[in-house]
Amino acid sequence: MTLAGKKIAVLIAPRGTEDPEFKQPKEAVEAAGATVTVVGIETGEAKTNNGDLDPGRSYRVDKAVKDVSASDFDGLVIPGGTVGADKLRANQDIVSFVTSFFEQAKPVGVICHGPWLLVEADVLKGRTLTSYSSIRRDIENAGGVWVDEEVVTDKGLVTSRKPDDLPAFCAKIVEEFAEGKHPKQARRA
Repeated sequence: MTLAGKKIAVLIAPRGTEDPEFKQPKEAVEAAGATVTVVGIETGEAKTNNGDLDPGRSYRVDKAVKDVSASDFDGLVIPGGTVGADKLRANQDIVSFVTSFFEQAKPVGVICHGPWLLVEADVLKGRTLTSYSSIRRDIENAGGVWVDEEVVTDKGLVTSRKPDDLPAFCAKIVEEFAEGKHPKQARRA
């Protein structure tokens, strides 16, 4: 499956995004031929974590969220990490950016604690998804249907639970990004 010609945004927090949940999906879509832009709250360097507590690596942030639009991209990856996801969902520009992907019916891949951004963006009503188990109630309170599965796809939204699920998650986001827009992604329940 090829993503040649596709432009994918991958979010990263200033500090706290889970390293493998950022690195592996980014590498998977690049290996499939996509052009990846790392989007953060601001440009510069962002440091990741491993297991939320241990330092990860530093990555270059290509674009600040204020300088991009969902219309610039064909898909979005939202990695997890408790600290990183919390920082991202607290930023209104990031939340608006995420919301725009749903409004434009573009595929979105989200793993672990990343669905916190979907809760904040108010795009979960009637959707079936998974996440790290500790945010199940947040998803349900936002109108989502939570299931405990390795990877779940719901009309262009791909979700997984944790780093162990990355192989299945990466394969499925490449597939969904290749399919392109999903008109039912834009629905509001």
